[in-house]
Amino acid sequence: MMRFLGKLRGKGTLVCGDETIGPADYDLDGYTTRPGEVVASGELRMPPADLQRSFGRRDLRLLTSDGKVFHVRFSGKPSDSHADAAHVDVTEGLPPAKEWRH
Repeated sequence: MMRFLGKLRGKGTLVCGDETIGPADYDLDGYTTRPGEVVASGELRMPPADLQRSFGRRDLRLLTSDGKVFHVRFSGKPSDSHADAAHVDVTEGLPPAKEWRH
């Protein structure tokens, strides 16, 4: 059973390997899917050109302004070359369930 944990919002920098792609804002909803497993999905906002350069790349990480490292992957396709937001999933680097707030 999936249980909603709360939201995480903030600013960070999207990187791929050793390459810095650019600044990003994130808005994530967190869930537990089974004991000890936390996943999140939500929106990543960044300049359209940087967002377009990110699609289809592996090893994307969001370095948050508060020191976390989220491993992200885009869960949709780029819809518009001028869009500044895309849907992402995060499966690594999230805080444990007890640290989320509604």
